[in-house]
Amino acid sequence: MVVLLNNYKAKFDYPTHYHSDYELNLVMNTSGKRIVGDSIEEFDQEDLVMIGPGVPHAWKAPTHENTHVITIQFHEEMYNSFLLSKRVFEPIRELLFRSKRGIAYPREVSSSIKRKLLDLSQKRGFTTALDFYGILYDLATADGQRLLTSSTYDSSLLVRQSKSRRIEKICKYIDENFGKEITLRDIAELVNMSESAASHFFKKRTSRSFITYLNDVRIGNACRLLAETTMNISTIAYECGFSNMANFNRAFRKYHKQTPSQYRNEVERTMTKY
Repeated sequence: MVVLLNNYKAKFDYPTHYHSDYELNLVMNTSGKRIVGDSIEEFDQEDLVMIGPGVPHAWKAPTHENTHVITIQFHEEMYNSFLLSKRVFEPIRELLFRSKRGIAYPREVSSSIKRKLLDLSQKRGFTTALDFYGILYDLATADGQRLLTSSTYDSSLLVRQSKSRRIEKICKYIDENFGKEITLRDIAELVNMSESAASHFFKKRTSRSFITYLNDVRIGNACRLLAETTMNISTIAYECGFSNMANFNRAFRKYHKQTPSQYRNEVERTMTKY
């Protein structure tokens, strides 16, 4: 089922939320901040973003006389539909998979898609289905699209790109145990390799070292807890596998150019400013 919502003088009063549908949002004629997963960014006048199921998101901006939001929502079961299993629809299927990390589009793409979305909102009947899939194809093949969340906010994309069961096994182990001490020896034993071979294999398949990936996961989960809970920051550090606050603050600054407390304050200001 596909639902198109055409909201004039849209109000941005939804808290950060998620749902089981895919969602395409075009926000027009206002400026503010957008939260998608662990990404917090400013947007200006026109913002086109594709979001997958289960990804927390919110737009915070003032409402003007001509503020306009077009939202299309469609069920997560579309990914496994018979139609999308056909080769000609493979770009759309890949788009849906990538949307698990949120996808933002440049102005030239949003301007083109805007016209098609406005046309679609005025149509009825069979041709709307064709136009809808055409829009998804354009989004799938558009230049300049970029993923919004950090690389390990959803590790399934990394696993898929690696095309390796060993990488899948390692990532699953890290995702389930990042709060504990994890060594390269643990990873090597997990996949029956020597430490040096495991280190080389992981970096070759993922383009990052084991320790970099481990820190990615830990910081990504710390961002979730900072944004979604009132848990004490020191508790979050230890819950996410950091042995002391100095290491946590140093690693967090490296990824987000600010301290954990500054990140939490930024999320809170974004949610309460408008």
